[in-house]
Amino acid sequence: MAGPLKELRVLDLSRVLAGPWTTQILADMGAEVIKIEKPDSGDDTRHWGPPWLRAEDGHETRESAYYLAANRGKHSLTVDISQPEGQELIRELACQSDILVENFKSGGLAKKGLDYATLSALNPGLIYCSITGFGHTGPMAEMPGYDYLIQAQGGLMSITGAADGEPGAGPKRVGVAVADLTTGMNATIAILGALYHRTQTGEGQHIDIALLDVQVSWLANQAQNYFCSGKPPVRTGDYHPNLVPYQPFPTADGQQIIIAIGNNGQFQRWCETIGLGELAQDVRFATNAERVKHRVELIKLLVNVTKTRTLKQWTVLLNEIGVPCGPIQDIAQVFDDPQVQARGMQVTLDSAHGPVKGVANPIKYSKTTLEYHKAPPALGEDTDAVLERVLKKSASEIEALKTKGVV
Repeated sequence: MAGPLKELRVLDLSRVLAGPWTTQILADMGAEVIKIEKPDSGDDTRHWGPPWLRAEDGHETRESAYYLAANRGKHSLTVDISQPEGQELIRELACQSDILVENFKSGGLAKKGLDYATLSALNPGLIYCSITGFGHTGPMAEMPGYDYLIQAQGGLMSITGAADGEPGAGPKRVGVAVADLTTGMNATIAILGALYHRTQTGEGQHIDIALLDVQVSWLANQAQNYFCSGKPPVRTGDYHPNLVPYQPFPTADGQQIIIAIGNNGQFQRWCETIGLGELAQDVRFATNAERVKHRVELIKLLVNVTKTRTLKQWTVLLNEIGVPCGPIQDIAQVFDDPQVQARGMQVTLDSAHGPVKGVANPIKYSKTTLEYHKAPPALGEDTDAVLERVLKKSASEIEALKTKGVV
């Protein structure tokens, strides 16, 4: 069977990451996604290189890795929405679409007659998703927002990095744009909920989703730690604030292994297997609550033990007794990992430049399939086809729009 969103059309007026991540997920699920881009320049991330995609003959193209990461499965249509004719094209496309995703600053599209109120009057079933840094209400509604700023203001950096007093201490940015990516995921969830509502009522609706809101919501247990204790959580570096032992340990071959003890039974099995059963009976370490209080003492004892075996030896042993563990891998090692390969987490798509590798969507349905039918498009490569197929524009009409610089 085809993807679960087959027959749905998405009009994508977003750029950079949160919005394109949303629409790439929808494309993977079978929706037709029409990506609207500025003529000549396109999505900002097209220029966020190096690195660039290398063609089959080895030369560098002008397709940035950043752009390629979030735009597969889409049709690129260049439209100058600063021109009235361009704005009218968007209105026509909105009338033929089920979903619209945009990430303009609050109020930006209203000036062009492309806001929810205007477009929903033309298409009452339209689901219109607005992604902004701070939302459409509140004192910062009109401010632009970027992932780094949101990680800082949303509290994530305050709990990420080495603890005070340790080498390299200080707030740190997470290595990927988690505020953007989690916002894209939440926007997708919101759209799917709105689609269900539409099947019941026939009504579309406006979705207002903000990076800051999402980042705050993803504080999860750390926010609850604050609510319960009254104390803001701090950076704890490599170890977990609520579980012990749950951190990296040194091994005999100079590598590190993550050992993630999630309950008392796992801790007891590990201690007994390595000949330190008395630790699991020690009142300081018998329960997780006590292990958290006496973490420093316990870790000193365990480090002496973990240094006696290699990473591979520990992995075999801990897997045999059902204690979660694993290596710290770089990204090359990730895609060489047999488990990652078995799960099909890398895909390759054909493009005009040759094969384009990418990360697969993690969703695996039993009845429907995700689709990887189209590599990230070159700028404007689908302009003529979309205008002709979706809006029934004639060749002469398309040529006239090109002459005016509208497309």
